[in-house]
This record gives sequence, structure tokens and C-alpha cells, in this order.
Amino acid sequence: MAQARIGIIGGSGLYKMEALKDVEEVQISTPFGFPSDALILGTLDETRVAFLARHGRNHTLLPSELPFRANIHAMKQLGVEYLISASAVGSLKEEAKPLDMVVPDQFIDRTKNRVSTFFGEGIVAHIAFADPVCNKLALVVADAIASLNLPDVTLHRGGTYVCMEGPAFSTKAESHLYRSWGATIIGMTNLPEAKLAREAEIAYATLALVTDYDCWHPDHDSVTVEMVIANLQRNAANAQKVIQETVRRLSENPPVSDAHSALKYAILTRLDNVPAETKEKMELLLKKYL
Repeated sequence: MAQARIGIIGGSGLYKMEALKDVEEVQISTPFGFPSDALILGTLDETRVAFLARHGRNHTLLPSELPFRANIHAMKQLGVEYLISASAVGSLKEEAKPLDMVVPDQFIDRTKNRVSTFFGEGIVAHIAFADPVCNKLALVVADAIASLNLPDVTLHRGGTYVCMEGPAFSTKAESHLYRSWGATIIGMTNLPEAKLAREAEIAYATLALVTDYDCWHPDHDSVTVEMVIANLQRNAANAQKVIQETVRRLSENPPVSDAHSALKYAILTRLDNVPAETKEKMELLLKKYL
């Protein structure tokens, strides 16, 4: 199977990468089912990358329906070591305005029905997750944004992403609660990805693209679907530029990430006590420790 060291997950509005050349679609099966869509392998400035439309290329999957484990496992099968997750978000702070970009360094989990681990069925592991994104990869993404001087875009380095269940948006009471916690942005998808990427020993960072203010904002009720779609389209165009620059920087100077050895001290079960069926299912993640 073809390999790619850098993976990209595209969220709402970002269903393909226009600059990809030598494109190849790959259908991948995993022990956890099929990913959201075929993975697209292509070349960005001489670097091979893997792209996946998180919700499917026609946006047919709710956040709660996403096959998170299959998506991350498929990236791992392709040899991905660095994963950039582009995501549409709502803003919880006045200064994070629509069209801005946030590279968060923290998450708060408000999901309810998400399987966010590969482990279980006879094997126990507890990854360290105090710092849920790879700070070195996040720095590359943020520096790439800063270097582009995108019109109407302010970069916010760091911040907290509230990951809610959805598909309904927040109530005003919830939105004000999240603001009282000091959170910066809100979305529905990135925390399960971050947890699973860490278990898969893949460095992970979020490129959060602000589409509008969450419902706490006094002007929120005047936001129309047309305005949100227009912002999604502009965000997607900007995200492609950022991803291309990030890939260029990563290919020139790939950082050594703590995520790449995240399982070294995380597995509590003696591997000779793990059921054979589970060991086979987990082989891709465990092979360097077996």
C-alpha cells in the first residue's frame, strides 16, 4: 500500500484539496470498520499526503456517526506520523471573530456517545493526555498561518476547544457556561480524533476555522445560513493555503514528537495475557511493543 507521512482530515467545507497532484483514491478496511470515505493520496509540493473528508465528500455523516477509530486506523495504515485536522468551529470569545484561525492547545469533552479508544477486550492502556495536541506540530501550523498574512484572518495561538455532542448547537445557557470556563471555540469532532491519534502514536494538531459566533453573542441571531456558508467557503480556501505551507515546513523539518512513543508506558496489561483475537486486532498499534 502507498504511504504518506502527513495526513489531513478536512471538516465542514473542506472536502478536497485542490492543489493535490498525482491523486489516487484508496479504499481501506480496518478492524474497526470503514473510514468516512475513501482516502485520497496525492502530492503537495513533492510531499506525499493522505486526505480524508471527515463527514464524507458529500457531507453525509453526523458528528455522532463518524467512524473515528476507522479514520485514525486508516491513517496509521498509510504510515501517517503527523495529522492536521481542519475543522469549522463557533467562537466563544469576542476577539476570535469569523474567518479567524485558532490553533488550540486544550480540549473540554462534552460528548456523550463516542468510542474514543482502541483499547479494551482484554487489553488496558491509559495514555498521558494532559497536553492533548502535539505542541511541536501545533507550532508548525501556527507559524505557517502567521507567514501567509491572510486578509481578514487573525491567528490565535492556543485556546480551549469545547467538543460537544451535537448535532444541535448549544443553548444560550450552555454557551455562557463554556465562556465562564474560559473556552475559546466550540466544535463537535476533534477530541475523539485527538485521543485516538495519541493512542496510534500520531502527532495531532487542530486548525480551527471560525465560521461564526456561538449563540452567546448578541448579534448571533442575525447570522444567516448564507453568511455561514460564505465563511465556510472562505475558510476552506484559506485552510488549503495553510495546509500547503504546513506540509512544506513539515517535510523540510519534521519534529520529533512525544506522541510518537505515547504507548511506551501506557499499556498496563502484560501482552502475553492479551487474547489472541484482540492482539491481532491491535497488531498495527502494538507491533513495536510485541
